[in-house]
Amino acid sequence: MSNPLLEVITANRAGARAALPSICSAQPDVILASALLAAEKNATLLLEATSNQVNQDGGYTGMKPADFVSYVKGICTSAGLPEDALILGGDHLGPQAWRSMPAEKAMAKAKELMKAYVQAGFTKIHLDCSEGCAGEEAQVGDELSASRAAELAAVCEEFAPDPTRLNYIVGTEVPPPGGAREEGEAHGIEPTPPARASRTLQMHFEKFDVLGLHAAKERICGLVVQPGVEFSPFHIDHLPADDGKALRAALDPFTNVVFEAHSTDYQLDNAFPRLANMGFAILKVGPALTFAYRQAIYALDQMLDWLDEDKRTAPKISKILETEMLSEPKYWRSHYQGSDHELRLLRHFSYADRIRYYWPQEKVQDALEALFAALQTHKIPETLLLQLFASQTVERARALQSYGFGIEKALVLAEIQQALDPYFFERVETPQLEEAL
Repeated sequence: MSNPLLEVITANRAGARAALPSICSAQPDVILASALLAAEKNATLLLEATSNQVNQDGGYTGMKPADFVSYVKGICTSAGLPEDALILGGDHLGPQAWRSMPAEKAMAKAKELMKAYVQAGFTKIHLDCSEGCAGEEAQVGDELSASRAAELAAVCEEFAPDPTRLNYIVGTEVPPPGGAREEGEAHGIEPTPPARASRTLQMHFEKFDVLGLHAAKERICGLVVQPGVEFSPFHIDHLPADDGKALRAALDPFTNVVFEAHSTDYQLDNAFPRLANMGFAILKVGPALTFAYRQAIYALDQMLDWLDEDKRTAPKISKILETEMLSEPKYWRSHYQGSDHELRLLRHFSYADRIRYYWPQEKVQDALEALFAALQTHKIPETLLLQLFASQTVERARALQSYGFGIEKALVLAEIQQALDPYFFERVETPQLEEAL
């Protein structure tokens, strides 16, 4: 059976401008829009879950790994995506969710996590043991992190239905899962020094060897490093103009290993092929897609104001969300700083998009149902659509209506696809590196 991830990695290492977007979201419309776009382009869809989001205890989504697999496959099947075009990955898998425990207990929980993930059918495994446990430094060194990662890989090898299908990603030159840089921190992100990248990768190879994981070592295919991209609540750090040759050269001693970039959300369209030319064959995106979802929902909410005027009975989505976020602030409080006015704007319009944690709330779902039901009673003028959505989004939504979606749902899916589409850039087998960068 072919491995689409390895095909992209092999092509990238051979000099092709090739990369695969990795969608990190459990939001159903994000998954649906992504699956529809991948099916349309005859492309592979890589979907990932984090250890905080999905774990053996349910995570914040309430889903265990097997639940998430069934959930995603159901959506992808409805979108017409072939089963062999879907890759499921686990992101930041390690002791993070239990880091308040002593290391021994946290690692025991992490081993249960790995077993549950691979048994459920996840094949792309990001081993991340960089965060310290109770009594340890916030970030542990390469040697301890790599040792723990090797322990978790041993569990994967033991319990995976077919270990040869597993692909390992190591390293973590990124913020904690689900996070973003705080607004108060200085702008400008330094790329990972090449020597550090080489050291981290070599340390993982050595620790795999210590445990006798020689076959598994050969399936380490990616290293997470920082190319210089990041975002804070109100700011985006765009990909630097540097050509990245020195960092890419760090991969030269390693066969079929590429870089994985996290926090690529909100980058300019030309950043994605540039990243591919720099050796980044896996490009993570998540908050930018739920940000687009929120944009679409708020636009539809405003549309209903124009259509219903003073006869509107459906609740305002933003007001329902504000109430929910204030009554249960745990998902945003530690991420945002500022005055009451600034915090209100951050809750709704931050690039960090912490509002995404509140869409599943029952009251929010009820309000969304009322919004869509109210919109479906109207014939919406094209000019009102164009007032609230870009013409490209409206055009894409019209095409999506051929799948049987009403214009309201189609607009939401189209807004998400507009954000994701630049990641599916055209592959070039032999780009001129100097020109492409």
